[in-house]
Amino acid sequence: MTKGTIGILTGGGDVPGLNPAIRAATIRAVKEGYKVIGIKNGWKGLINIDRDKPLSEQKYVMPLDISAVQAVGRRGGTFLHSARTNPLHIKKNDVPFRLQSEYQLDDNDLTPEVVKNLDYLGINYLIPIGGDDTLSYGAHLHKQGFKCVAIPKTMDNDVSGTEYCIGFSTCVTRTVHYTRQLRTCAGSHERFLVVEVFGRYAGFSSLIPCLAGAADRCVIPEHKFDIDRLTELMVYDKRNNPSAYSVLFVSEGAMFEGGEMIFENDEKDGFGHKKLGGIGDLVALKLKELSPKYNGGEKISSITQRLGYLVRSGDPDAIDSMVSMAFANLAMSYIMEGKSGIMVCLRKGRYESVPLDVVISYKKLVDVSKFYDINRYRPRYENFEDKPMWII
Repeated sequence: MTKGTIGILTGGGDVPGLNPAIRAATIRAVKEGYKVIGIKNGWKGLINIDRDKPLSEQKYVMPLDISAVQAVGRRGGTFLHSARTNPLHIKKNDVPFRLQSEYQLDDNDLTPEVVKNLDYLGINYLIPIGGDDTLSYGAHLHKQGFKCVAIPKTMDNDVSGTEYCIGFSTCVTRTVHYTRQLRTCAGSHERFLVVEVFGRYAGFSSLIPCLAGAADRCVIPEHKFDIDRLTELMVYDKRNNPSAYSVLFVSEGAMFEGGEMIFENDEKDGFGHKKLGGIGDLVALKLKELSPKYNGGEKISSITQRLGYLVRSGDPDAIDSMVSMAFANLAMSYIMEGKSGIMVCLRKGRYESVPLDVVISYKKLVDVSKFYDINRYRPRYENFEDKPMWII
């Protein structure tokens, strides 16, 4: 006899800290008398369950116990795998083959199948681990009457309702580390170093590493930048650096004054997002083009690097290992108390919860007036008294 069955899934981009969260939730659940089922490939897995097959033959289902998760906590990524599937919007060609006769619209809502599949698997509670896209569907499921307790993760740290998301600390650590490595190249050739980092709508993953001293300037999605002024500042930084180089962080969602976001192509994921990329290269080209204006007529070349998946790969750092364990155990505590429709979170430096629909109630963005100097394109360093550990 068990107290019930708990399902765990991970959705969206992978980050270090997911495996420790799965491990901690599974171990706590099993020790408290629950059965645990891992859903592979996030929401995609839940629309692809074949109810005509026994549990042992399900491609997207993995029964979890202590022995299955014991060693995964040290590894990055997610062994349950992930996807950017949104069951509310499934294209006709992406509907599972066995369901294509029933769902023939260009845009299909497969929530009825998700609910039936959860019932078929005997899952009483679901722990979705993801960013605002993944958790927005968790909020939708809760409104359909299914019990969910969510865990926030994203290296952009932009999930509303929490000061911290799993993956952010490792992202900052990797960003600082790799930028320091790249400084040797920039210094050797006396160039600008332009580093493109993640951050679609929010500039936390650019601003915080800059605050930690990894770059001289940063441009973020929340404030469009004047490339002429930015060039002037970069030349100034280079001139005042004994090694004659300067460093700039560019969020992937940053925009030129008068411009829009730069996309790799027009293809969209299940949540309507196009893949960003390329703004760093464009900024580097413009810096070189405009640099003679502030450098006595001489051009300054750039070294450009898109950090990309380097900052979300590898093992979690100490903070992400600790926070993921705490979030998972807190989620289990709430489940045991019979609570649902909530997301575990950190607020004012303390672990607690917020209603799950907070993730769709507003966008978590950098407060530019408090934390970003729009004239100098860098963080404000004025007063840290009474600020949380992550400052912003």
